[in-house]
Amino acid sequence: MIDLLITYDVSTETSAGRKRLRRVAKICVAHGQRVQNSVFEVSVTEVQLLALREQLLNVMDPTEDSVRIYRLRQPREKFVDAFGRDQYRDLSAPLIL
Repeated sequence: MIDLLITYDVSTETSAGRKRLRRVAKICVAHGQRVQNSVFEVSVTEVQLLALREQLLNVMDPTEDSVRIYRLRQPREKFVDAFGRDQYRDLSAPLIL
């Protein structure tokens, strides 16, 4: 699996922009988890990354929006420092109810 950090800045000045923003967020939620507004951590395979990238490129308007995908080093716990309210949950860990 490849751990990614996806950030985006989608123009919301028009209704079309607000619609793109919701669609970009929905795509990211389908592949990972929101850790901040417009910031997602995602774990995917190479094939899933290609599909995710294609979906984002199909939704965004390259003249008004930007999307950045960063590959995170492993292990996450060693290379990611989070301060304040941290919304990250390790989805690969057992879920205890």
